[in-house]
Amino acid sequence: MAEQKTNVMRLLDQKKICYTAHEYPHGETAVDGVTVAGLIGRTPDCVFKTLVTRGSSKNLFVFVIPVAKELDLKLAAKAVGEKSIEMIHVSEITPLTGYVRGGCSPIGMKKQYRTCFDSSALKQDTIIVSAGKIGAQVELAPQDLIGLTRAVTAEITKEP
Repeated sequence: MAEQKTNVMRLLDQKKICYTAHEYPHGETAVDGVTVAGLIGRTPDCVFKTLVTRGSSKNLFVFVIPVAKELDLKLAAKAVGEKSIEMIHVSEITPLTGYVRGGCSPIGMKKQYRTCFDSSALKQDTIIVSAGKIGAQVELAPQDLIGLTRAVTAEITKEP
């Protein structure tokens, strides 16, 4: 069966960015990122999750971090120059990004929000992020992904 291209994959093709698509078995609900890493045979260090937050300024920010880590809200706020940030409510994910929870990708959101990757992304040869739907991931060079999303990098995580 030919893989179904997601908007994320089409965008990468359009920008001529090399990537590898990964699919994993899934139900209707998202599984956690560490499980996804196992399903596609990768370590959790190179599989990243996309988190959408709101700053005290009411601006939205996207943070992309390794699946086994937690976003450090203080470090994240500092990285984007906000007094504080908080996670958006799960009900806001689809209207704000166009993606569903568990299938949120830093690539191709409805709007280009300011994006910050955990600096550990740069230590990886490739990183894996959601391809925009549950069950699909894309693997690509972190520099390509950071360039495409016009992101910055910073230390923004803590151990869970």
